[in-house]
Amino acid sequence: MLKFQNMKMIKFVTLALLLILVYSCGTNPYSKTNKVYREQAKVYAKELKELPPNENTTDTLYINYAQEPVGTVNFNLRRPNYVVIHHTAQDSVQQTLKSFTLPRTQVSAHYVIAKDGTVYHMLNDYYRAWHAGAGQWGGNKDLNSSSIGIELDNNGFEEFSPLQINSLMKLLKKLKAEYKIPDENFIGHSDLAPSRKVDPNINFPWKLLAEEGYGLWYDEDQIEEMQIEQDSVTLDLAKELIVPKNFDPIMALRIIGYDVSKPDSAIKAFELHFIQNEPDGKLTDRELKILYNLYKKYI
Repeated sequence: MLKFQNMKMIKFVTLALLLILVYSCGTNPYSKTNKVYREQAKVYAKELKELPPNENTTDTLYINYAQEPVGTVNFNLRRPNYVVIHHTAQDSVQQTLKSFTLPRTQVSAHYVIAKDGTVYHMLNDYYRAWHAGAGQWGGNKDLNSSSIGIELDNNGFEEFSPLQINSLMKLLKKLKAEYKIPDENFIGHSDLAPSRKVDPNINFPWKLLAEEGYGLWYDEDQIEEMQIEQDSVTLDLAKELIVPKNFDPIMALRIIGYDVSKPDSAIKAFELHFIQNEPDGKLTDRELKILYNLYKKYI
């Protein structure tokens, strides 16, 4: 009798565990795309395990490979060196998650952060996401290959929620520590694609991020005292408080990192990030002072 009861208990527990497993799998709407993720990751892992080739894989180059494969023992994974911040420009985080799990969209990011602060880690940090697109920052014209993309659930016009920004700050702290990302390499999508993108919008708290080491910001106290040099006026100020009359703002934008092939677009991107008003592509005296102050930090 006792043996029979034990058998019934084992069957009951087994059935319960099976139901829990089926239910947990069935309630995840992304179980199918997660399976595709794992399968694709296996393919890449298999490729990475192979030794470099020791014979021609094509008939056109005829590279003179050595007969014996020799793999070095001194290597590790390439690390991301930039963080690019976006807003989703969509109506909900569910819409964005769907977009990033449909092959036809050809767009993705490493992280998506919802308004309630929930963080969706959608891609291993070492994989190349498709978030930056055409653009450049400094001499880097392929930001997808060297950056982590973070999307914030925001339609492009609204404020970013405190919970969302709090989660972002925690995530940036982790990424900066893990990958030793320099302060100046935390940028926005509009920074690298000034004629094409306007995200994150003017409500994004760049100053708050810079205060924690995620980006650079200008010295507000110096801006109030700063003067622009003129031919007919002698200024009795410290050198760092004088904008030289030969200061070239387009050159300064280029040194900071902007693509200046379209100067008006570069100025608008600068205004969106550091002035945070409606960009017009025309530098006021105050904006010129801010640009000079920032330029000095990048040289």
